Amino acid sequence: MSSGLAAFAPIVVVPVFNEAETIGGVVAAARAHAPVLVVDDGSDDGSAAAARAAGAEVLRHPRRLGKGQAIRTGVAAARSRRASVVVTLDGDGQHDPGDLTAVLGAARGAPRAIVVGSRLAEAGVLPPDRLNAIRVAGFFVNWASGLKLEDTQSGYRAYPVTLFDEVELRHGGFVLETEVLIAAAARGWQVREVPVQAIPRARRRSRFRPLGDGAAIGAYLAGRVVARWAREAAAAGRAVVIGGSNLHRAAGAGPADWWCHPRRRRAAAAAGATLAAPALLALLALQALVPRWLPDVVTPLVRRLCSQARLDAMDETECQTFMTLAVPSEPPR
Repeated sequence: MSSGLAAFAPIVVVPVFNEAETIGGVVAAARAHAPVLVVDDGSDDGSAAAARAAGAEVLRHPRRLGKGQAIRTGVAAARSRRASVVVTLDGDGQHDPGDLTAVLGAARGAPRAIVVGSRLAEAGVLPPDRLNAIRVAGFFVNWASGLKLEDTQSGYRAYPVTLFDEVELRHGGFVLETEVLIAAAARGWQVREVPVQAIPRARRRSRFRPLGDGAAIGAYLAGRVVARWAREAAAAGRAVVIGGSNLHRAAGAGPADWWCHPRRRRAAAAAGATLAAPALLALLALQALVPRWLPDVVTPLVRRLCSQARLDAMDETECQTFMTLAVPSEPPR
């Protein structure tokens, strides 16, 4: 028992850029759960000094390199300090360090899993443009990797340090947090969600830039979606060849089997969202720029096209109905 507990050695990594007003409180609260390492990404407002005063170890980039590189620096430092788990949370006060109890508890119980703190239990706290962007990203992460997650864009996470022995990350900025999910799933790692509180920012907007960062995440996901469609095309080709050779043995069963296969349903749902993606991305960008009091025409569209429920397997009733229509019963004798 003691050896299992000793093996679990978390460290909290907080990437920071000009968060002097909030970082001290974040560090003080997080230190109640685990040691805290702040990676100051070139701040010029005294963030590093405020973090040290609150009890954090601070590493500093001489200039701003982006959130992705700050996380890499934190992971490398955690490894050198023999930590087993890295928990990332933001330094601007939007994440409640009190939720570390739930995040660390889930990480302790699942040593081969990334734990993501989902903010969507209180979705109304998030502005509509961010909420819609999260839903669109979640849909395409699901299609590209099979991961069904509510909040793929949450920065509140627990990563096993050994994950980074298997997963090579090539992207920076906010893209890294999407890349690591898809890369980990491809390697057989689990991803689990726990609900966390989303705290509205009182004074300023998120460091996330809807146009620049949103476009970068969209471009990365576009590449993964194209790769998935290439695999689907190959699978469809094999199905046609194999199905054709088996028609003489299973007359009438081919269409019903095709319709009831979950892969067909997922592809049909993903096709609609993929074709609409350019327009959706333009609308998301527009929604981030227009005043909040204007009518919201984007949210209903996102909910219709990018509901992950559309990627679920066909239910038994729908499948049975089609089979009744597609495969005629034997005539009475």
